[in-house]
Amino acid sequence: MVRHLLLAGAACFILASASAASAQAPAAAPDLSTPPPLVFPAWGFDVSTIDTSVDPGDDFDAYVNGKWKAATPIPAKYPYYGVSQNLQIVSEAAVREVIKEAVTSKPAQGSVEQKISDLYVSYLDRPTIDSMGIEPAKPYLAQIDAAASHADILNLFVKPGFSAALSPGIDIDPDNPDAYLATFSMGGLALPTRDNYLVENERNIDMRAKYIDYLTFLLDKAGVADSKTRAERLYAMEKQIAVNEWDPAVMRNPELTNNLMTRAQILALAPDLPLGAMIDNFGFTGVERFNVPQMPPSAQELDEQKIPPELRAKIGGGLPAQLALFKATPVDVWKDWLKVRFLASNAAVLPSEIDNASFAFNSAYLYGVKAMKPRPERALSTVNSSIGEAVGKVYVERNFPASSKAAMIDLVDNLRKAMALNIAEVEWMGDTTRAAARQKLDSLRVKIGYPNKFETYDSLTIVPGKALDNRLAVARWGRQDALQKFAKPVDRDQWFMTPQTVNAYYVAQLNEIVFPAAYLQAPNFNPKADPAVNYAAIGSTIGHEIGHGFDDSGARYDSTGRLRDWWTAEDKANFQALGNRLATQYSAYCPFDSGKTCVNGKLTLGENIGDLSGLAIAYRAYKLSLDGKEAPVIDGLTGDQRFFIAYAQKYRNKWSEQLQRVIMESDPHSPDVARVNEVLRNFDPWYKAFNVTPDDKMYLPPSQRVTIW
Repeated sequence: MVRHLLLAGAACFILASASAASAQAPAAAPDLSTPPPLVFPAWGFDVSTIDTSVDPGDDFDAYVNGKWKAATPIPAKYPYYGVSQNLQIVSEAAVREVIKEAVTSKPAQGSVEQKISDLYVSYLDRPTIDSMGIEPAKPYLAQIDAAASHADILNLFVKPGFSAALSPGIDIDPDNPDAYLATFSMGGLALPTRDNYLVENERNIDMRAKYIDYLTFLLDKAGVADSKTRAERLYAMEKQIAVNEWDPAVMRNPELTNNLMTRAQILALAPDLPLGAMIDNFGFTGVERFNVPQMPPSAQELDEQKIPPELRAKIGGGLPAQLALFKATPVDVWKDWLKVRFLASNAAVLPSEIDNASFAFNSAYLYGVKAMKPRPERALSTVNSSIGEAVGKVYVERNFPASSKAAMIDLVDNLRKAMALNIAEVEWMGDTTRAAARQKLDSLRVKIGYPNKFETYDSLTIVPGKALDNRLAVARWGRQDALQKFAKPVDRDQWFMTPQTVNAYYVAQLNEIVFPAAYLQAPNFNPKADPAVNYAAIGSTIGHEIGHGFDDSGARYDSTGRLRDWWTAEDKANFQALGNRLATQYSAYCPFDSGKTCVNGKLTLGENIGDLSGLAIAYRAYKLSLDGKEAPVIDGLTGDQRFFIAYAQKYRNKWSEQLQRVIMESDPHSPDVARVNEVLRNFDPWYKAFNVTPDDKMYLPPSQRVTIW
């Protein structure tokens, strides 16, 4: 006991000394510099980064990435860092040059260069923003103050630039993928997930207290009296919205969220509310057909979809309950909510104290970011997110040669062949479903690099020195652009990401996979790298996106993108049984709180199927590319070993614990470690490549390994 007390006393002395030192000398400013781009050797991997002290069969991610993680801190301005962030850094460096040229070129008024320049410079000008104080926001806050009824609140919900707890919207029609469909949805939560409001644990309790403090601050800035009491009232309302919402794992089922209703049926849910006027004010005059994603399903529907009891308990009251809450909540509460949402969503272009408070809660507290990004980097992100295709057009001209696109086309063709062979050979599927699956694969459309045509933003007006007004101008332009598209057939040449975006995606309603140019950089893709590396990195991503067409959600859409059951009952049951096994396996991955905080296997099932399928398809395509020949040994590694090492390197990232926790609660992707280890332990060729035996920690008996595609 004495020994323990002495240790405690020493610790107290050290802390006191540190406190005294900090009083004498201010803490060093955080390093906000951008790390240099990661360097990858010619064939694609630096073998010196392998941690040979780790048995690859015990923890393959640690074997490949552990040494790098131990030596690499997360830079202060990022919530995560690694291969993914490095690709973003490289992309942003190229975009910065495009913006710089627009700013220095003295562009003509109305030109796209002028819009890029004025949007960037107005955001960058922090002194002017601070000197104007809250004045630029007052006209918008005055619109909220003028609201005297629930009808007025509904009208504000549909105005671009204001948040909405109820709102029409636009999506692709699941019954006719060549047309758009109006939607009527609900929202209103500011914390990352509904569970943050509803689940009692230490983290959530602390989060709620800090969130109420943040709401109090925003209400003060909006000039609202008795701000703490009214902040608590706002939180209570948002908690009820969380009760009304559905769990994200349930929302992944399109057959539960596809609920066609007429305008009259929606209006009948709340006949004393002017929902018809709200719909018209959005821009939907004359529109009679809507999809309402969160309409409570019947017991029969839940039985047909085989929704387990634990998920049924997480299906809130949906739109009917949200409408009831809206009516029962006083207008003044909705006005407070609109004010704090307006200030919070526009904090970056309001005075520094509002911007800093937003960072403190939304970035530092929620995601573990240690320092705010420099203003120029944030200005660049604003240009990218606002008029990104204008920048993207120049970006691809300079950074994505035709040879890279041609090489990607060849890779995709080989991945298609591999998937076709896998479909032909899976044992759990009958011939009828197999033929439909092959038809869907053959119909898959692939987009690489950049769109065939770029948005010109002709009708968008951007003015110098008006950062907030420019932000709202972009919102108004976006609404009008969407409404113009809504009136026409679906444009299948449209992209939903800019070329400079580091990501890829699959759209079930269009049955298409898309790979922006910025994603196609080393180590993901390098035409000069070892084929094992390219097939493992970008090949597994191509396979992953193809796999989304055949995961638990995407498999509900047919070859045309229509939501239609093309499965035999027996094959569907087999497929769902395999998915349930995989979900159970991932749910046992519990990285936090001594094994109490685990991956949600149901929420992540689609991405996990994509990962597992992507690896299998990429590996087979790699083998096909060898044309029966043995791959050379490079740096002492066989072709198969290099393939699996490169696959793991793709997930060489470090995440703040705060961000990883939020992702595990709300995001359909599993943590990177699981995306390496859980996938590989299900894949037989990995066992052979690294001589993995039952003595190794990652070993799964063959009967427990899941193979779907």
